[in-house]
Amino acid sequence: MTIKQALISVSDKTGVLEFAQGLAAQGVKLLSTGGTAKMLRDSGLTVTEIGDYTGFPEMLDGRVKTLHPKVHGGILARRDLPEHLATIEAHGIPMIDLVCVNLYPFAATIAKAGVTLEDAIENIDIGGPAMVRSSAKNYNGVAIVTDPEDYAPLLAEMKANGGALQLATRFGLAKKAFTHTARYDSMIANWLTGLDEGAEAKPAEAAPVPAIFPAKLQLAFDRTEILRYGENSHQNAAFYRETNPVAGSIAAYSQLQGKELSYNNIADSDAAWECVKSFDAPACVIVKHANPCGVAIDGTLLGAYEKSFKTDSTSAFGGIIAFNGEVGIDVVNAMNERKHFVEVLIAPSFTAEAKAALASKQNLRVLVVPISRVLNTLEFKRVGGGLLVQTPDDFTAQASGLKIVTKVQPTAQQIEDLLFAERVAKFVKSNAIVFCGNGMTLGVGAGQMSRVDSTKIASIKAQHAGLDLNGSVVASDAFFPFRDGVDVLAAAGAKAVIQPGGSMRDEEVIAAADEHGLAMVFTGARHFRH
Repeated sequence: MTIKQALISVSDKTGVLEFAQGLAAQGVKLLSTGGTAKMLRDSGLTVTEIGDYTGFPEMLDGRVKTLHPKVHGGILARRDLPEHLATIEAHGIPMIDLVCVNLYPFAATIAKAGVTLEDAIENIDIGGPAMVRSSAKNYNGVAIVTDPEDYAPLLAEMKANGGALQLATRFGLAKKAFTHTARYDSMIANWLTGLDEGAEAKPAEAAPVPAIFPAKLQLAFDRTEILRYGENSHQNAAFYRETNPVAGSIAAYSQLQGKELSYNNIADSDAAWECVKSFDAPACVIVKHANPCGVAIDGTLLGAYEKSFKTDSTSAFGGIIAFNGEVGIDVVNAMNERKHFVEVLIAPSFTAEAKAALASKQNLRVLVVPISRVLNTLEFKRVGGGLLVQTPDDFTAQASGLKIVTKVQPTAQQIEDLLFAERVAKFVKSNAIVFCGNGMTLGVGAGQMSRVDSTKIASIKAQHAGLDLNGSVVASDAFFPFRDGVDVLAAAGAKAVIQPGGSMRDEEVIAAADEHGLAMVFTGARHFRH
C-alpha cells in the first residue's frame, strides 16, 4: 500500500518535523491540525490545515476539529469494497493513508501539584483516540503511527518499497495503537475512579489526591521476554515489565553477560536486590529460594561478602548475590578462590577489571541495576480469580522508636545489631527468626509453620556453619505467641531480641526474657512475608 496522503496531529512533537519532511520528500501530501500544522508550515513544508480540508473550522475550544466525515471517511473506507470507494468518491472524500497521532498529556497534567478536575477533563483527548482507533481498525488500508520511535524505520521502509508499507508493518502498528489507546483510557479510569465522592461538584478546585486503591483497577505491562519455563520445566512463563517501572527496581536491569534469566532467577534476584538496596553501608546479600541465607554490612563490599558467605556456605552454592555498590576485582577474586558457584550476580556497577575477570564465566548471569531506595507504589499477588493489592512494607525500625520492655537494657552495639537484624528479617519468609552479630547474619530460620521451629533451625544453621551465637541478637518478624521461642534462643546464647510485640502473652514472653537475662525491644510493626 503506497502512502499518498498523511494526517499528522501530535501532542508530543519529538521528531515529528523530521518525519514530516521525510514523508514530503517521498511525495506524500500533508494534513495537520493547530500547533502541529503551524510548526510544519513555519519549517517550510506545504501543509493543509484540517479546517481548510473539511470546510469546518476547529470549534468549541478545540474539542471538535477532526471529528468529521471527511477525516474518518478517508480513514475508515475499505479499499477492497467497491461500494465504499463509490461512497467516498460521491462525497468528494480523498483517502488518508497514514495517520500520525499521539494524545493529550493526561499523565503529565494529573502529576501537577494542585491539578483540578477541570484541568484533567480538558486534557482528555477525544478526536485523537477516535482517529487512532479508526486507523488501527482499517490497518488493511491505513498505517497508524503513535510512537516516535517508529518514524525512522517507517521512512526507511517506504523508501525501499517505492513509498509503500507492507501489511505486516501496518498490522504491527495497529496492535501498538490499540495498546496506546487502551492504556490512555486505563490511566484516565484509574485516576477518576480514585477520586473522592463529590469531586464532580467542585471541578475548578484542586482535585483530592486519588485513593491508593481505585474502585476499578487497570494495569499495564509490557512483555520483555519469553522465559525457558516457569518455576518448573512443565510450566510456561514470560517476564512483563511495567510501562514505567520504579527507578532502581529489578525490572530496570541490564544484563552484561550470561545465560538468559529464568523465572526463578528473576524472582530470587528481586528478593536479593530489594534487601541489599535497603542498606546504606556497603552490603552483600546472598539469596537461595527467595530467602536470604547470608546478609552482611561492612566497611567494604569485600568484607560484606566474606561475612555473608560465612552464614551458610552450603546454601550460598548456586545462589543469587547482590551488592549495593560497585563490584571490584577483589570481590571477584574472593568468589573465584572459593570456587563459589553463583547463578546471578547483581550490582549497580562493575569495574573494568571485574568485568574482564567475570567474562570467562560464560554461564554466570551478571546484572547491572541502578541503585535507588524508591519502593513500588503497590504490590500485587495473584490468587484464583482475583488480585491482592497492598502498599509496600516501608517500615524500618529506628533506635528512637524502640520500646525497651525488659529489665536488662540493650547496649549501643546491641541496638545497632538489633536494627540490622530487624531489617534482614523483613526480607525472610515467615515465620522468620534471624540471629545476628557484628553486622552479619549468624543463623536464619525461614518459612516454618511454627516460630519455635524457625528459632531451632536458625540455631542449627549457625552450629553447622561453626558460628558462635553467644552474645548474639535475634530478630523475629512477628510477636512470640509463647515463651518457648525465647527459651530456645536464650539457650543458643542470644542476649537481645527485637520483635513487634502485641501478643496476648507479651507479659509471659517478657518475663521469660527477664528470667534469661535478655534485653528485649518492641518495634510495634510486624513484617510477615508470604
